[in-house]
Amino acid sequence: MPFEMWSGLIALLVLIVIGVPIVFAFAAAAALGLYFALGGLDPMINLLQQSALSGIKEYNFVVIPCFTVMGMLIAHCGAASDLFNMVNHRLRGVPGRLAVATVGGNAVFAAVTGVGVAAAAAFSHVAYPAMREARYSRSFATGCIAGSSVLGLLIPPSVFMIVWAILTEQSVGKLFAAGLFPGLLLAFLYAAYCMVHTKLRPSVAPEAASADCMALTRGQIGGSLGVGLLIAVTLGGIWFGYCTPTEGSAIGLVGAVILAWAKGMRWRGVFGAFVEAGRTVTPIMLLLLSATIYGKLIALNGIPQEVQGLLESLGLDRGGTLLFMTAVWFILGAMIDSISIMLLTVPIFWPVALTLGVDPIVFALVGILVIEAGVLTPPFGIGVFVVKAAIPDRDITVSEIFIGSVPYWVLILFLAWLIYVWPPLATWLPSQI
Repeated sequence: MPFEMWSGLIALLVLIVIGVPIVFAFAAAAALGLYFALGGLDPMINLLQQSALSGIKEYNFVVIPCFTVMGMLIAHCGAASDLFNMVNHRLRGVPGRLAVATVGGNAVFAAVTGVGVAAAAAFSHVAYPAMREARYSRSFATGCIAGSSVLGLLIPPSVFMIVWAILTEQSVGKLFAAGLFPGLLLAFLYAAYCMVHTKLRPSVAPEAASADCMALTRGQIGGSLGVGLLIAVTLGGIWFGYCTPTEGSAIGLVGAVILAWAKGMRWRGVFGAFVEAGRTVTPIMLLLLSATIYGKLIALNGIPQEVQGLLESLGLDRGGTLLFMTAVWFILGAMIDSISIMLLTVPIFWPVALTLGVDPIVFALVGILVIEAGVLTPPFGIGVFVVKAAIPDRDITVSEIFIGSVPYWVLILFLAWLIYVWPPLATWLPSQI
């Protein structure tokens, strides 16, 4: 295999290892690889310009900032707290009620945000003080918050799914539908774990936590119903064909502004939510832009075909190849963030999976789940570090959060295996649309 074919990929890995920001690493590696592949500076510059322009004009990219701003508005206006209190109120008598309420609140919150970071930050402020007041152990409380925050990466409208759909030219709406049942199942598994664990080990969540909670206020009921209405209008409109995902995200954004205003948020707060969303979205958009250029290099050099030939030479069958891909995702998860992992590997792995006859939706869900586990995997584990930064308890250590989130990490991988062995869990609903 000629060095020119692999120069861009080798340069990318070297730049990542030495600590160059991933967005610059993508662009620089693509430029180097295209220089060798095209045989000159002028052709390389022309292709980079065309790729950058086509990436900026990508209509589907609008979905990401719209859903992200929705999540920030819901978190900032207090609707996330309303959700937690509503679910908590309905779970009186349930073992580990506050932990189960955190899972349930995150599941609903995920359906209007699509960003796990927003959920981790919101419930660190809302759920952690309540659990600590009820004498929950710090590791169990923070592990529950970090673990359940990743539901936003699977339950639609997941930014992960939007990025995957853009990279693989799949239908965003069908991926949203594919993630619904697995996302709800994962939330159920989380809740079941919380109940069983607190029943077997009462010391992590004392019985005092099961005492009756305060009555809900009219504002809390209204905030919860408002979030439910947003979910019904946004996702219902997309699934039933009344609007495209891009149009649905815009409608949801308008609805989120109205809800935030009804909850008492004024222009200063709305502006602050937009600014915070910008801090979250800008790196993602830059990554997508640079990854578009990197994708041109991958396709031009025929690297997916080379990788497929390499795997065939190792004698790996379809299951072994997927296991190899999973191992690569785990290794990268210990070094870089999840979006970057997706941008780095999906352009290479996607054609290989299709050639092997793997169902596109099954591969998407399995890939998203395995990469999602990286949010809780040390030493990077961005979900864990977000919780550490957001909770008001300065004494909590990162290791305590990682330990508490291990069961949720295991359940994510269990669900990925379940989808692989029983594809209808992911494929049935999209087939009905």
